[in-house]
Amino acid sequence: MLRFILKRAVMMIPTLFVISVISFVIIQLPPGDFLTSYVAQLRQQGDIVDEEEIESLRVRYGLGEPVYVQYFKWISGIILRGDWGQSMEWQKPVKMLIWERLALTMILSFSTMVFGWCISIPVGVYSATHQYSILDYIMSAISFIGIGTPSFLIALIVMWLAMSKLGLNVGGLFSEQYILAPWNWAKFVDMLKHIWIPLLILALGSTAGGIRTTRANLLDELHKPYVITARAKGLKEGKLIWKYPVRVAMNPFFSTVGWSLANLISGTTFVSIVLSLQTTGPLQLRALQSQDMYLAGSFILLTSALTVIGTLLSDILLAVVDPRIRMAG
Repeated sequence: MLRFILKRAVMMIPTLFVISVISFVIIQLPPGDFLTSYVAQLRQQGDIVDEEEIESLRVRYGLGEPVYVQYFKWISGIILRGDWGQSMEWQKPVKMLIWERLALTMILSFSTMVFGWCISIPVGVYSATHQYSILDYIMSAISFIGIGTPSFLIALIVMWLAMSKLGLNVGGLFSEQYILAPWNWAKFVDMLKHIWIPLLILALGSTAGGIRTTRANLLDELHKPYVITARAKGLKEGKLIWKYPVRVAMNPFFSTVGWSLANLISGTTFVSIVLSLQTTGPLQLRALQSQDMYLAGSFILLTSALTVIGTLLSDILLAVVDPRIRMAG
């Protein structure tokens, strides 16, 4: 196991390097750059464009140099100095912009993932062990609705119902007076009052998919010889189900840890935009639209790194949970 982990850790270095190069090149593919869009916006608004200032910014960010020179400046700053660059649109260090929203994104995404697992696994197990029962049909219908309905559409419906029927504003993670306030107990309590609505909206789709996955995988395991043998030896049904077939049925949950870690950074962007959530998703989308190369590139690099790390964790967890999986060979 240790040899496998070390080998995969070494392989992560060239993988992340190739991903960072491709990501940075893709960001540069659209015609123009941030300064070009910025100048066009100023002229459209009738503002005076200071050519000397534009030229100094172009030199500062290396926009007049080849793409590989710009990439080298960016990646060397990250590796050697921990400098993720300067956001050209926000005029703030990229590290500061990301960390401002990263904690909220991780809290919301992690809470959604745990909440979805806590609901989908027990319900999926019940549906599989009580196949074709009334509750199984009800859960299946709810699951299909949850899978087939986009989360941002559910967010729009919830916002409309809250505003038109209850007179409530469900947007954002904080009340207006706490948005810019420093963290304290009152701000934390205010966040808890707001976070449950986006949590339920985001968890609906993942919970529905988890129920169907658990049910389908468990149905495949319930009639296999090892389950029949354990039942014939007199093992209690509840202990039998949870100790053996459920462990195998949960493999898809562990195999998707890589995606889950990446979602801790990107979040669900469209739901965040609809609900005006102060997470990293809308910031990442804005950076890509405005070609804010250092900010957009940092987001892509972070997401890719977490996906690679998550894939390694998935392999390790699968080997621990399912004894049939081995890292050797």
